[in-house]
Amino acid sequence: MSATLTISQAGPALTIQDMGRPGWRAQGLTKGGAADPVALYEGAALLGQSPELAVIEMTGTGGTFTADADIRIALTGATMAASIDGDAIVWNASHMLPAGAKLTIGGTTGGTYGYLHVGGGIASDRLLGARASHLSAGLGQPLAAGDALPLGADKSRETGLQLPRDSRFDGGTVRVVASMQTDHFTADERKRFETTAFTRDPRANRMGVRMDHDGDGFSAEGGLSILSEVIVPGDIQITGDGAPFVLMGECQTTGGYPRIGTVIPRDLPRVAQAASGTAIRFEFITLEQAITLETQHRQDIKALGGQVTPLVRDPAKIRNLLAYQLVGGAISATDNPFEEEH
Repeated sequence: MSATLTISQAGPALTIQDMGRPGWRAQGLTKGGAADPVALYEGAALLGQSPELAVIEMTGTGGTFTADADIRIALTGATMAASIDGDAIVWNASHMLPAGAKLTIGGTTGGTYGYLHVGGGIASDRLLGARASHLSAGLGQPLAAGDALPLGADKSRETGLQLPRDSRFDGGTVRVVASMQTDHFTADERKRFETTAFTRDPRANRMGVRMDHDGDGFSAEGGLSILSEVIVPGDIQITGDGAPFVLMGECQTTGGYPRIGTVIPRDLPRVAQAASGTAIRFEFITLEQAITLETQHRQDIKALGGQVTPLVRDPAKIRNLLAYQLVGGAISATDNPFEEEH
């Protein structure tokens, strides 16, 4: 019988997400999916399952969850305070959630989007080939208290694994390649763009992230004559007030603002995960450099399973310590195992 995960309390922005819906751009629908796809690969490595399975994406804060059967969970993405029946549990790790136990996930302590994975994945209905909510397109809806989510069949019982924390939550340098209108910006303007210290503006969502900075806005020569054309996640549009706006997974499919560059896919999660006020700089690279970086990135995410290590828990903090087999196959150093007991 399949298990069910029930939401007792929900933060303001919980949605079901997966890798999204490729192939619908001609019909006006962008791919969408998890704001941080790397987190899906991390959860898959921790649970030993496919990264295509649906998860719960939590923006800023989580909620309270219970299951009607023992299930495996993993927590990845932006670090959040988490506990099971009041006992703190480690982030970026896998755990067993016993039937009826209360999983509580609080606010972020680093990053923006956190992810709750379950063994077997969330088995909600598919819409246009995916389970991901795409709220700007009217597909799916935010999760709320009282929602009961069906779970897929879990093929493993292994837990207690962890992954090292990635640096993508700390802002830093974001690599970009030239876009359709990069040449509309003067060399001095492009140089100023690279040397400007930006911070993530609070005005950000799954459609795009506005970048704040001191000084004059950016402008393109002939920017008002640009016609609307196809745009993609990662494009950096320069809006009317001169502020850069990095497009994310739920952006529109066409736009007419000039684009100074495009963030390479491997660095887009760094933009998504930057908390409000986090410092970011942009660096132009060549297309050849971008291809090399993307090739390495794909190899790295495929190798995540090899970075998983056992999660060492403090015995003093294990509530059900007597349920664990602490020593197996032990023998006496003095007794003769071949002598019969009298």
